[in-house]
Amino acid sequence: MNSGHSGEVSEETPRQRLIGALSASIAEVGYPATTVTDIVRRARTSRRTFYDYFADREACLVALLTHINTQGIRSIRAAIDIEAPWEIQIAQAVRAWIENAAPQSAVMLSWIRETPGLGHAARQHKLEVTEAYIHLIQSFSDTPMHRAAGYEKVARSQAIMFIGGLRELTALTLERGGRIQDLIDDATIAALALFSPHQAPVPAAPMRSAARRERQIP
Repeated sequence: MNSGHSGEVSEETPRQRLIGALSASIAEVGYPATTVTDIVRRARTSRRTFYDYFADREACLVALLTHINTQGIRSIRAAIDIEAPWEIQIAQAVRAWIENAAPQSAVMLSWIRETPGLGHAARQHKLEVTEAYIHLIQSFSDTPMHRAAGYEKVARSQAIMFIGGLRELTALTLERGGRIQDLIDDATIAALALFSPHQAPVPAAPMRSAARRERQIP
């Protein structure tokens, strides 16, 4: 988690070193196998210092995820050209998200797969991040330029489907030894299809008929 301005390197704080150490340990052995002892050893500090900053290992994980996801949202906002057509903005947003996540692939996989089994703080963080991405998608789709082009604000349900689908695609790809970077084209195509303003509505009558037929099947 090095940071600094061009031409100079700022020294990391103990907190930053601990968060970076957790990230490195997750990449090497995974979150379940990582202990506080592993984190402080990698950070070259003490358990006392660790507990000065974090209540437990999960609190350190939430801090790491907060850093990654905050950086991800910032990178998307910076990458999108608000004067460009909506299709271009979608492509820019997808690429920015994936390029931000790629260097932290192991952490992203751990976040997607292991958060449901963690405590309240980690689950709450995931909900907050999801809401932040929903807001981001909706805010970029709700402008006078987009409405003039025939686009409507992306529905909350559509945003949730895309976010959830992208996370699952990311996890499956990493679990099979693939690279997140290779998902850019497919994820962009999926987003364009889902957020297209010209999708034909599904007729209600055929849906009701299908439901009745299903109920009649013994």
